[in-house]
Amino acid sequence: MVETSALGIEIESISHAFNGSVTALADFSLRIAPREFVSIVGPSGCGKTTVLNLVAGLLPIQTGKIRLGTAPPQAGRHDVAYMLARDCLYPWLTARQNAELGCRIRQMPPEESTRRAAELIRSVGLEGFESALPKELSHGMRQRTALARTFALPSSILLMDEPFGALDAQTKLVLGELLDRLWEREQRTVLFITHDLAEAIALSDRVVVMSRRPGRIMADVAIDLPRPRSVRAMQKDPRFHEIYADVWSLLEQAMADDFDTGAA
Repeated sequence: MVETSALGIEIESISHAFNGSVTALADFSLRIAPREFVSIVGPSGCGKTTVLNLVAGLLPIQTGKIRLGTAPPQAGRHDVAYMLARDCLYPWLTARQNAELGCRIRQMPPEESTRRAAELIRSVGLEGFESALPKELSHGMRQRTALARTFALPSSILLMDEPFGALDAQTKLVLGELLDRLWEREQRTVLFITHDLAEAIALSDRVVVMSRRPGRIMADVAIDLPRPRSVRAMQKDPRFHEIYADVWSLLEQAMADDFDTGAA
């Protein structure tokens, strides 16, 4: 297990506009406790990725404030890792070398970088494919490699922007359960963006539902299902379906508002 200091995320009254005319977020506030897993769902274009980019320090804060622990966001912070929907693997590096890359960039000792990468490659089920190039891996295997690279970094906070969004349904289930096992083992603070409601409920302590643009929080739903979890096993749990119906109703309302107003 990678030991990380526990950092929470505090977002207070954030508003953000692009080009001075398109307001992505309006008075958005959210608190995430250390080691908590929180997912955000909402209509397309409601500002979900903007929230992640602000927390990562990739966008300037225009109004309001954000704190990661006691410090403001800053690009390149070593206690924050960011995983995208695309695997972003270097085609000339092997799976192990790609998994190790973040540690190398952060100038960790080579022995430690190699150990972390090897451990995570095994954890994501890629043992035997350490020397494979990305072109020799399936899409799901490439995302496993990207997941190994993310967890190899000893970062307290993980920001994940639809990391399984481009995968087929079966592979999404497998990788979602893999992510749940890794989180159970290491207890990072996770802010997760997804369009998949079942995925959000299965993984999260809380699911935050956003309104259409400009994005605000419509609801913050506690997920009172026991851990560890499996999406496949939870299909038989009536409570899972109750939560799904409740959150879907909120999301449906947000999407209906989207269509009624012609918002993108």
